[in-house]
Amino acid sequence: MHTLEIKKNIFWIGAVDFAKRNFHGYSQSPLGTTYNAYLIKDQKNIILDAVACDYAEVMLCRLAQVLPPEKVDYFVINHTEKDHSGALPVLFERCRPEKIFISAMGKRFLEAQFDTSSWPLQVVKTGDSVSIGSRSIHFIETRMLHWPDSMMSYIPEDTLLVSNDVFGQNIASSERFSDQIDSAFLLTAVKEYYYNIILPFSPLVLKTLDALEAMRLDIDMIAPDHGLIVRGRDQVAGMLAAYRALAEQKTPRRALILYDTMWHATERMAAAIAEGFAAEGVPYRIMQRSVVHHSQIMTEMADCGALVVGSPTHNNNMLPGLAEVLTYMHGLRPHNRIGAAFGSYGWSGEAPKLIHDRLASMEMEMPAEPLKLHFAPKHEDFCQCRDLGTAVARSLKTRTG
Repeated sequence: MHTLEIKKNIFWIGAVDFAKRNFHGYSQSPLGTTYNAYLIKDQKNIILDAVACDYAEVMLCRLAQVLPPEKVDYFVINHTEKDHSGALPVLFERCRPEKIFISAMGKRFLEAQFDTSSWPLQVVKTGDSVSIGSRSIHFIETRMLHWPDSMMSYIPEDTLLVSNDVFGQNIASSERFSDQIDSAFLLTAVKEYYYNIILPFSPLVLKTLDALEAMRLDIDMIAPDHGLIVRGRDQVAGMLAAYRALAEQKTPRRALILYDTMWHATERMAAAIAEGFAAEGVPYRIMQRSVVHHSQIMTEMADCGALVVGSPTHNNNMLPGLAEVLTYMHGLRPHNRIGAAFGSYGWSGEAPKLIHDRLASMEMEMPAEPLKLHFAPKHEDFCQCRDLGTAVARSLKTRTG
């Protein structure tokens, strides 16, 4: 089992989960994930973060290749969610560290999840540091990125930031570094992770990025707890810039038409709405809810400034799959979008208005009234659909200049 030295006497001792599909409630594309953990060998040997419980022995095996477990002096736990803390009871029994450094909220969360009565927990906060010999570990709290307990660890002597879930991606591969894969592929994975995990906390992301700039930290490597390690100053600068752009949620001039259908009438409406975007020169993507997962829809939203949602009326409501997507989306709090609603109906027709109100509750700009058509759309109805697409496209062009 291979253990990788990412910097001199700093080792990746994590695990790769190639089979993972459902991650924190979203189903990423079939790339699996990693649980990254790190070992620093110095006068005091220190482990930063852990892995899921199923991979405890994998982590111990990697550790043992470079250091006997009983020689570990300290743990740092930047985040206590089970994919990073599940292996801690096994690791503690094997390593018996002198100290476990953790945030105040992290201490509370560990105590709620495990029997920590014999664990030497030591609370740290932003500005605190610990010397381990030729190096020091500086702690930076990043509350709500994405849990209240979250923090980062910075090692100035190695210009290394261990960032826990921030800057992560779900990529399971034999590569460990961001410069070993295609940059567009990496950016898509970053967007997927951000828009399904970090998005609700975008204002805090911006504050954290500003704080890191104010600290004038010298960083040439970011080691997250999921995915690939970002190495090289250009790669680090690119990741920081990508996160700022994602957090700012500036409106891209592109539209997503999302629909579900029963007898293809709403599907035909979606195609006609797309013609309105095409006429205005606005790129678009059409997605049918019944064949895509809600996490794919959120990832698509990263590149779309407009969202047009359609459903037939079913039991005086929208179809359940679309209701589920809009509930998921509402919790992730996308900002700076333009929205619109449409759908066909047989005898009542509530769905478009319900969708309209749901999008408006996310503070989307709604430039058109909800469009509903009786049964299958006729030729003259397609003009209404195209006009809806045109109205949204023009609003999007106005907003994006």
